[in-house]
Amino acid sequence: MSSKRTCALLVAVGVLFIFCHSVNGLSCYCDICADSNYTCVTDGYCFTSISKDTSVVRHSSRCLEINIVIPREKPLVCHYPKKHNDSFVTVCCKDYDFCNRDLKPTLHNKLPDDSLNDHKKERLGTWELAIIIAGPIGVVCLVVMLIMNFWAGSTKRHNIRYLRTPRIIAADQQPILTAAVSLRDMIEMTTSGSGSGLPLLVQRSIARQIQLGVPIGKGRFGEVWQGRWRGEQVAVKIFSSREERSWFREAEIYQTVMLRHDNILGFIAADNKDNGTWTQLWLITDYHENGSLFDFLNRSTVDTNGMIRIALSIATGLAHLHMEIVGTQGKPAIAHRDLKSKNILVKSNGTCAIGDLGLAVRYDTSMDTVDIPLNHRVGTKRYMAPEVLEETINMNHFDSFKRGDIYALGLILWEVTRRCYVDNIHEEYQLPYYDSVPSDPTIDEMRKVVCLEMKRPPIPQRWNAYPCLQTMSKLMQECWYHTASARLTALRIKKTLATLGAMQSHNININI
Repeated sequence: MSSKRTCALLVAVGVLFIFCHSVNGLSCYCDICADSNYTCVTDGYCFTSISKDTSVVRHSSRCLEINIVIPREKPLVCHYPKKHNDSFVTVCCKDYDFCNRDLKPTLHNKLPDDSLNDHKKERLGTWELAIIIAGPIGVVCLVVMLIMNFWAGSTKRHNIRYLRTPRIIAADQQPILTAAVSLRDMIEMTTSGSGSGLPLLVQRSIARQIQLGVPIGKGRFGEVWQGRWRGEQVAVKIFSSREERSWFREAEIYQTVMLRHDNILGFIAADNKDNGTWTQLWLITDYHENGSLFDFLNRSTVDTNGMIRIALSIATGLAHLHMEIVGTQGKPAIAHRDLKSKNILVKSNGTCAIGDLGLAVRYDTSMDTVDIPLNHRVGTKRYMAPEVLEETINMNHFDSFKRGDIYALGLILWEVTRRCYVDNIHEEYQLPYYDSVPSDPTIDEMRKVVCLEMKRPPIPQRWNAYPCLQTMSKLMQECWYHTASARLTALRIKKTLATLGAMQSHNININI
């Protein structure tokens, strides 16, 4: 019985120990609890910490109450993630009573300054990272800009080095820019047959020596003035600063290699005039006292020879524009895009020269592309081809622009033929579609007449009684077909008119 009682007593003591332990909580070693035998009881954690104040190192072992830790499952104070802390470290436990006696926290070694700086760099914020990224990019952009600026400056200096001044040119190529030389002689001496225009400094010298006379024309781009250079008459086309693109484009086209031709308005110089308050853009060309074909036909009539001479010269000039000349000094094919009687000048010998190339386009055969100018101007609505009015023209196909020129040429031939007198009979001058649209028609008005109603300028019945006028009427009708691909080419028109002119001369000789 005594042994049974002993076993029962031991079991009771064990149960009581377990119960008391569960009630009293976790026992921890406490270095400041001398009155309780260096023991404290907690429902939380035991901890041991080590701290360093200046050069003194202190150890602490105590209880950590559950109601003061956050979060309870994993208190922050017990987990010190900073690997570089060298002043305070805490380690916690709750595995068994007095478990903190076995904890041995240690302080981390202090890193050198470089390592601390590296560590700080690892924790840079958004602005610091943005600066670090943007800084090198900005430096690279600055370097690239400096290199490009230096390269542009050196190129400019290189070009200026080889652009001789008028004084040097005069010394090398007598007698250019001397008092005795004429503009025609100067052009023949300096262009060497290329037709690409005078040297830049010669152009500027001429422009600064021109004396303006009276205005002789005005349009949407600016004004045309009569001027004089050393006694020779010239025409000065003055653009406003808002039309700089038109001025630059026209000067660029005029200076195309091999463009110079008897039936293309002769280009002399281009320059800008700036006095600090306003800027004028000058384009200097040959002067023709008869003015434009529009003005000439308004005040004059022509005989059949005069009609053919005018028509043939216009067709010849247009054929030269449209034609591509292959070679080292070749010429690209060019389409005018604004052909009309006001843009054609009548020379003193009765032939014509095509001017106003500000809207012209060039065809680059090597790239198979059309060089279309960045210009807000459009062509003259009255002379626009049906495909332009309908906006169905293929802008990537150069022949489309040439066919638009042919349509306009047909209308010009109609204007010229109306003023041809045969047996002392002729019609009064009128613009194309004078009987169908107002003086300043809109795109919609022209589209309605040309595309929807399919109207064309009327052909007088009397023209059929004269072979010359009948041929001209047939020619103009083949120019203004609604289908662009059916229209004649400029070269075909030129040959037809040349044949007509030869037949007309032959008939005159027979009659004489």
